[in-house]
Amino acid sequence: MKRTTAIRAALAFACLGCAGPWATASASDHLDTPSVIGDPRADIGDLYAWTSPDGKRLNLVMDVVGHTFSDKLDYVFHVDSGKHFGHTTASTTILCRFHSGTDVTCTAGAETAKGDPSDPKGLVSEHARFRVFAGPRDDPFFNNVKGTRAAYDKALAALNAGTRTDAAGCPAFDAATVRTIADEWRHTQGGAPKNLLAGWTTSAIVVSVDLDLVSHGGPLLGVWSATQGPKRQIDRAGRPLTGNALLGTLAPEEISDAFKETYNMATPADGAKFVDEIATNLGLYDGFDGRCGNQWLADAKAPANRRYHALAALLADDRLWVNSASATCTQFFAVERAALGGKRELAQDCGGRTPSYSAANVYRSMLVDGTTDSVSDGLVRDEREPSDSVFPFLAAPETSPAAAGAYQ
Repeated sequence: MKRTTAIRAALAFACLGCAGPWATASASDHLDTPSVIGDPRADIGDLYAWTSPDGKRLNLVMDVVGHTFSDKLDYVFHVDSGKHFGHTTASTTILCRFHSGTDVTCTAGAETAKGDPSDPKGLVSEHARFRVFAGPRDDPFFNNVKGTRAAYDKALAALNAGTRTDAAGCPAFDAATVRTIADEWRHTQGGAPKNLLAGWTTSAIVVSVDLDLVSHGGPLLGVWSATQGPKRQIDRAGRPLTGNALLGTLAPEEISDAFKETYNMATPADGAKFVDEIATNLGLYDGFDGRCGNQWLADAKAPANRRYHALAALLADDRLWVNSASATCTQFFAVERAALGGKRELAQDCGGRTPSYSAANVYRSMLVDGTTDSVSDGLVRDEREPSDSVFPFLAAPETSPAAAGAYQ
């Protein structure tokens, strides 16, 4: 497939994705595979990980798309720890098994919590080393999906009109197109930006755990989550958007689904398998500001097939990185930018992802021009504001799912 034709296909695919799975409120982990979509209780929408304000605990949230938890699945937080970014030497698993909606067993190392997790104050473990909540919560992820779709439509129109791409797949959009794309992204159908996921209720597993239970290898924590069936891992999530936005983007559906199935069953240690695929899809984002080669970690001097390799390798690892030595959490990608981007002022930021971060806009900006605030879909917070400090962090849903007939 010629490069320009491939980019057109990617944009068309992205626009269809905005209109489809996003509209069914599947959080930031969208365009998923049939086996995951087939059982929403196995479908992880979002993962959050950050340190508590007193610096004593790691806070974790796993959003599940389904409205209940399955008694046939394990819900797992993996916390890898080390002294240096990207190199971990120990791992701790926090695993929850649901016997019913009011009976769960969660383990963190040798520590166990067993009982009813539905009290917002949390179910406390036997030695009070961690506590867990599980139940319906308002999903804190926000996204102006229609504005994003309109922006992609403008980019696709420009490519169809003859905009060329370079050898690395970066489109040379002119200044007028760049302005139009940015303007569409900040609006919804020409008006104020709207969150397509406003009011969506998720099932959330929330854990607050003592740091010394999960940091055996050192203070830098690489966090990822998974749902595990009797025979295999079904889904996994780390950072928002990577797994489904940058894999199989240009492929026919059956190939794309097979790629994502492999990814969902993989671990961060398998990341090398996905680097080349992710790299081929990064060029599109690099061109949205009209400049090629200024995406974060892009090497403009490298051969075309290596320009996006460093960022692709980082994204393929797909763990949320938390500096647990810090109790100040202000920026998504803070740990990565401190370690790889020379941002020493971020060395004391915990990074990770709190429920209040505007993670989607930061992610897009990093892929467009290497900053954290150049791309905006016009939204800065969720309608029901979560807390980064008060357990269970996510706001209660607007309407009781049971009363609305949705919790089933």
